[in-house]
Amino acid sequence: MTSPAQHTRRAVVTGAFALAAGSALSLLPAGRARAAAPAAAAGPEIVSCAGWGARAASESVVVLSNRPERIIVHHTATLNVTDYSQQRAYALARAIQTYHMDAQGWIDTGQHFTVSRGAYVMEGRHSSLAELRTGKRQVRAAHCVGQNTVSIGIENEGTYMTEEPPAAQFAKLADLCAYICDQYGLSASEIYGHRDFNSTSCPGDRLYALLPSLRKAVATRLGTSLTEPASDPFQDLIDEAAAHALSPYPEYVPERLLR
Repeated sequence: MTSPAQHTRRAVVTGAFALAAGSALSLLPAGRARAAAPAAAAGPEIVSCAGWGARAASESVVVLSNRPERIIVHHTATLNVTDYSQQRAYALARAIQTYHMDAQGWIDTGQHFTVSRGAYVMEGRHSSLAELRTGKRQVRAAHCVGQNTVSIGIENEGTYMTEEPPAAQFAKLADLCAYICDQYGLSASEIYGHRDFNSTSCPGDRLYALLPSLRKAVATRLGTSLTEPASDPFQDLIDEAAAHALSPYPEYVPERLLR
């Protein structure tokens, strides 16, 4: 089940440590040889739910039989902290899960993966990492209305309306996207922002503007050329989202959750 809150999962937060909590032209058909992209095949180090101290999901996580069709990029709409430590990254993951479960009423963290400002990559919803490793199925998530059964959601710590993410964070996001594309046989052109599908400012104006660069960086890691579709099958969705006012309902994770 999805709640109305899922339509408005992002908004800029306040407070010292406030936390918020197929394709037209497929370049990489499913089942392509992994050897063609050794850099992507290795993948970045990803910390499992157990590694950052996740709670158990309140219900069994649903594993779908299908592969995802695309990747959707988000920002957490939290402060752009300069604490790039592993401790901060793990606290972020725990706070997001606490907010999603206790305030939103979801069974677990909403997104599949999270990239901290310190460039730590963490599993979000349980079983996401195991299914990514096999490259055959995906976990049903709660990160983007209408896309939770056909996409992989990646949260990036920070608010990127007027600032760009740190270079190391952006590079690690590209590494993660390349690995996901390689495992699931996706094209680098299948990377989108949350606002492409829902009425939201997510993933922020600056990060959204970087998505073409992200696609190119992922294509380079995959060892493929990047050809954008002559006509974008999702342009109507983008135009529709842009025509609607953003939701007035803010989301945030209280400061105390980081303590």
